[in-house]
Amino acid sequence: MSRPASLPAMASPAPLWWSSRVTIGVASLIGLIGYLWPFLLPVAGVGGTGTATQAAPFLLAAVTGLCLLAILGELSAGDVRPARVVALLGVLVAVNATLRLLPTFLGASPVFLLIILVGAVFGGAIGFQLGALSLLISSLLIGGVGPWLPYQMLGAGWVGLTAGLLPRLEGHPRRRLALLAGFGAGWGLLYGALLNLSFWPFTAPGVEYATGLSWVPGLSFGETVATYARFYLITSLPHDATRAVANAVLIVALGGPIVRLLERYRSRFSWQPVEFDDAVPAPAERRPLDGVEAGRA
Repeated sequence: MSRPASLPAMASPAPLWWSSRVTIGVASLIGLIGYLWPFLLPVAGVGGTGTATQAAPFLLAAVTGLCLLAILGELSAGDVRPARVVALLGVLVAVNATLRLLPTFLGASPVFLLIILVGAVFGGAIGFQLGALSLLISSLLIGGVGPWLPYQMLGAGWVGLTAGLLPRLEGHPRRRLALLAGFGAGWGLLYGALLNLSFWPFTAPGVEYATGLSWVPGLSFGETVATYARFYLITSLPHDATRAVANAVLIVALGGPIVRLLERYRSRFSWQPVEFDDAVPAPAERRPLDGVEAGRA
């Protein structure tokens, strides 16, 4: 069916849709470089820390700015009305930031529950925004602002972003819930492994002495990986394992009703343009009423 000539053409959101995702991709790439620079230095043949240390503030500023651009772009694109996206995202960020205020135990936190489920239902772009904004707002509430905050925002954003890549498994709610639980457990470990990289290169007591657990200039790529693996297993694995178990348990216990609720809101917020025929059919001509029909009329 085609649209009548009298109706204005609807602008396509495709260019803004792509720009939002490109912005998220660029922010993720820069953030990944910021995380992995100790591993990249030996590959690039660089043995010192001067260049990376001087570039760190610029990397953080670039990542923060690109995250804001991605948020602004996504709020005006996609298959959901922008005003409703603003309202929904604001409510979800407020709820998730409040959840971070709850007492935690050895890394177990409910903050990842909504990030994973929202990313799986509404897509990776909204999941990325929810993760990044939740960590930003909650850090302001608890006074947890510091050089680690951009790394936390990126890590939580990537949780929601990758959740949007999971298959929906329509008609198989239990299989979908099991997939989400396994995904949450995996990110419970991966999130801690990534966050460690924000401070691990600076934990050595002296850059000229190798401790076997800290990064020092001059390590090869293989030595860097082995050193970090020892550091992670000794210092972080038990803490991250608790987070992984908590993520899986929360998703299994609460994921089903929350996913159904989010799916219901998504179906209400989504819209598709309706097109009409160019020509509206004229009403059928009526023949003159005969005497019997006229009497009945």
